[in-house]
Amino acid sequence: MLIAGSCHCGNIRFTLAWAPDPAEIPARACTCTFCSKHGGVWTSYPAGSLQVKIENAAQVSRYAFDTETADFHVCAQCGVVPLVTSSIDDHLYAVVNVNTFENVDASLLRRSSSTVDGENSADRLSRRKRNWIADVSFI
Repeated sequence: MLIAGSCHCGNIRFTLAWAPDPAEIPARACTCTFCSKHGGVWTSYPAGSLQVKIENAAQVSRYAFDTETADFHVCAQCGVVPLVTSSIDDHLYAVVNVNTFENVDASLLRRSSSTVDGENSADRLSRRKRNWIADVSFI
């Protein structure tokens, strides 16, 4: 399955290749203050590949907070955050926001909450290496 997603105005677009087609897609609502305020609900498929296309890079800001080990890609035109990246050991990992999906039946989404409270930086990076999309390219 090729999952298409974008911010509201289309400045940030992505395609996530997920094969074989998923029977369900985990959708984790992060309970951190940033995700709570923005409605971030994230998924990843470690064996998948993600291609990101940005029309106007000058209209994209990266926001990092707390441990500053992840970059939230925020569209400055519409305010939507379609993806988060993390550079670990010179390798880029990512998760995508299911609320930005364009071609996925909502019944495939298995929503749950997720918390990173109490996680130290080393544990957080290790979890991302295991669970986030490891094949990420910006085109």
